[in-house]
Formats: sequence, C-alpha cells, structure tokens
Amino acid sequence: MNLLATRAAFPDLDETKLSQLSQFAEGLLEWNQHINLISRKDEAEFEVHHLLHALSIAKLIAFVPGTRILDVGTGGGLPGLPLAVMFPDCRFVLVDSIGKKIKVVQDLIDRMGLTNVQAYQMRAEQAEAPFDFVVSRAVTRLRDFLPWIQNKMSGAHRNDLENGVLYLKGGDLREELAEVDWKSTVYRLDRLFPQPFFETKQLVHLVKPAQKKAGLAFTPRLAH
Repeated sequence: MNLLATRAAFPDLDETKLSQLSQFAEGLLEWNQHINLISRKDEAEFEVHHLLHALSIAKLIAFVPGTRILDVGTGGGLPGLPLAVMFPDCRFVLVDSIGKKIKVVQDLIDRMGLTNVQAYQMRAEQAEAPFDFVVSRAVTRLRDFLPWIQNKMSGAHRNDLENGVLYLKGGDLREELAEVDWKSTVYRLDRLFPQPFFETKQLVHLVKPAQKKAGLAFTPRLAH
C-alpha cells in the first residue's frame, strides 16, 4: 500500500515506519476477509478513514520516551498499533474483550516486528495501571467509558499534555460532554487533514477532576 495520504500528512516519516504502517494496513484488510474488523464498504477508504484517523493523535502530541498508553477496545489494533509505530520508545497495552480480535492484533504485531506492544483479551478495568494516557475510538458513550478507566491514570506527568484520555469521535459532542465532569478540550480534525471525512471528526482530551498538572504549559496545535 502506497499510503500517499499518510506521506502527505507526515512528510518526515521514515521509510521503516512507512513500511510498518503499510504492513499493518495490508494485514488488517487481509484479516477483514475473515473477521469483521471494519465495514467491508469502508475497505477502499482504509487509509483515510482508519489509519490517518488513528494517527491524528500523533498530530496533537508527540509522546516522550517511556510514556505508557492503554488502548481500550482496540478491535483490529486501532488506534494503538499505528501509534506504536510512530512512538517506538513508548509502551502500549492494547485490550479488547473479544479474543479473535486480539488474535488479529498479535499477528499484526508479529508481522511488523513491534517490541513495544502487548495485547490482551480483557476488559479495560482489568488492565494493570498506571498509564499516562488512555486512547480509544468511539467505543461507547463517554459517561459509560470513563468509569472503566478512571483509576488507570498516573499522577506523574511527563508530557506537554496532561495525563488523561484521548478519545476519537465524530458528530456534535456537546450533549455527551455535558454528561461527564472531566475537564475536556475538543480538537477539530478538519484543521489537520483536507479530506472531507474529517469535517465532522474530533479528538477529545479529557482530564480527571482534581488532577494536577506539573511541568510546562501546553499550547494546543489545533483550534478548539
């Protein structure tokens, strides 16, 4: 897979990482013929709708080495595996309650030769804390999702962005965010990518109440 959109979005990406991302895309689409990981109708748009969507997190934050990230409801490895390629010095734990999906993820890890990822069939509540960030792609409504991971975050901040949740979701989020008491910042992905797909897509950063920030102030790259 040529990954033209990914090359355009990340012009400094080296050939090793591009090759790994290509292996990921090809492997997931291969598995999708046997296991329902993404909509069959969406396969032709995989790079933009899935790979680039996952990599939008890497546009918001460059995780420092040693950062621990938990991907909840990873499915076929999104967004965790593309991020693990981008940040090889960080540690990723990918969890999903469906065993056959974790089987796919482990195969993709092996194909790409990743050594910074562990995949488990388990619920989010069972993942061994602490983590700096939890990432996910619209697994469920936030009021249901946040209790699963509320005790998973480390209080020691090492990145320019506060430890918390990075949640990819589309549509009007005002009602959903009003249901939770976590501090939230919404970043519009159409400010990052020119494709029409991103016009209604957002990346939400949520921080647990009373969580304190240490270190430098963070200046968002995207408009709220």
